[in-house]
Amino acid sequence: MTATLEAPAEVVNRSAARPTPQDVVPLKHWWRWIFSAIAVFLLAQLVWTFFSNPQWRWHVFAEYFFNDAVLRGLWLTLWLTAVSAVIGFLLGGLLALARLSGSPLLNSFAWGFIWFFRSVPLVVQLVIWYNLGYLFPTLGIGWPFTYDFWVVEFDTVRLLSSSVAAILGLSLHQAAYSAEIIRGGLLSVDQGQIEAAKALGIPRSRRFFRITLPQAARAILPNAFNEVIGLLKGTSVVFIVALPELFYTVQVIYNRNQQVVPLLLVAAVWYTIFTTVLSVAQYYIERRFARGTARELPPTPLQKLRRSIRRVVGRGSGAARDRSEASGAEAPASASPHTVAALNSSVQ
Repeated sequence: MTATLEAPAEVVNRSAARPTPQDVVPLKHWWRWIFSAIAVFLLAQLVWTFFSNPQWRWHVFAEYFFNDAVLRGLWLTLWLTAVSAVIGFLLGGLLALARLSGSPLLNSFAWGFIWFFRSVPLVVQLVIWYNLGYLFPTLGIGWPFTYDFWVVEFDTVRLLSSSVAAILGLSLHQAAYSAEIIRGGLLSVDQGQIEAAKALGIPRSRRFFRITLPQAARAILPNAFNEVIGLLKGTSVVFIVALPELFYTVQVIYNRNQQVVPLLLVAAVWYTIFTTVLSVAQYYIERRFARGTARELPPTPLQKLRRSIRRVVGRGSGAARDRSEASGAEAPASASPHTVAALNSSVQ
C-alpha cells in the first residue's frame, strides 16, 4: 500500500481561501469629544487663574491652613459630625423599625417625628434648643402634668449649653432623614427570603441581623454616606449658637484681618479633604457589602492602575520580542521537497 502526501501548496491555498477577520471600528461619538474638550478648557482656565491671579493670596492660605485656631475649629467640626451621626442613625434605626411595626401607636409616633423634624429648618431647630430656657426655666423629674420636679431638677440654661443644643439639633434633624433611608433599605430586601427564613424556623433576631440587614445595607450605605457628608458640611450652621467650629473660626479671623478669600479657601480645602476621605471609605465599604451579588467585583482604581502598567510593559516587551524575531532567520513557510520525499518513503 502506497500513500503520498499532498503538496503543501494546496494546504496553503486552502488556508488562504478562508475569510480573514475584519477589524472592528468603534463608533465615533463626536459630541463626547466636543463636551470633553469644553470641560478640559474650563478646567485649564480655572487652574491658570490659580497661578496668574494674585488675589488668591496663597501665602495667606499657607499661613492659616495649619493655624491653631483653625485646627481647633476643625476638630470641633469632626466631633460634632461623629457624635450627631451616631446618635442620628441609632435613633433613625429605631424610628424606621417603629414605622415598619404593626403597632398603630408606634407607627403614628414615628411618622409624626419624621414629619416635624423634616419640616422645620435646621437653623430654627438650633435656635429653639439654644433658647429653650426662655420657655422652660427648669427641667427635671417629678409629678406628671406638673412643674413640681421633686425627684431631680436642672437649670435649663446650664443644661443646654451651646454644644448640647448643637448636638440635639443636628442629631434629631439627622434622625428624621436617617429613618427614611433605613426604612427604604429594609423594604428593598426580597420578602421571599424572609418568608423562607420564617418557614425554616429561624428566630426573628437572627433573621434581621443575618439575612435582612446585610442585604439592606447595600441600599442604605450610599444614602447614609451622603447624609454624613451633608452633616459634615451642615455643621457650619452651628455658628448661630456661637460654637467655634471651622466656618465660625474662619469668619472670626477674616473679620479681623480682612483676608476673606484666602481664609474661605482654607475652610473649603479642609471640607474637601474630609469629604474625599468619606467618599473613599464609602467606596470600599460598598465594595465589601457587594460581595456575592456579582461573579467578579469590578477592579479598584489601584488594580486598574496596576493592570494599565502591566499592559504597557507587556506591549513594550512584545514589541522588543517581535524585533528580535524579525532580525533572525525566518521559518520556512512550506515543507521542502526533500522533507516530502522522506515522509513518502517512511509511509511506504
